Amino acid sequence: MLTIDLDDFMFELKEGTVKHVGASTNSAAVKLYDIGETEVREFGDQLKITCSDDSGNEIELALDPADAREIARGVEQLSEEGSLSE
Repeated sequence: MLTIDLDDFMFELKEGTVKHVGASTNSAAVKLYDIGETEVREFGDQLKITCSDDSGNEIELALDPADAREIARGVEQLSEEGSLSE
């Protein structure tokens, strides 16, 4: 399941093209649940994490190595605390 929350965005649809025409100070949140596949790979000097569900929805994250290590530490800590089940 993919959810998208767009705050105060304005788009123009003209001749099949979508263009953002609102202010540049808007925000958005995208959430992907029930992930079926995850891939981690190099992406230049970053790390790319790709997550997809069985419906074909996909999210990609490009992270600096320090941020990726911080996420890995957080997962390891939760695992050690027993918060994550196998």
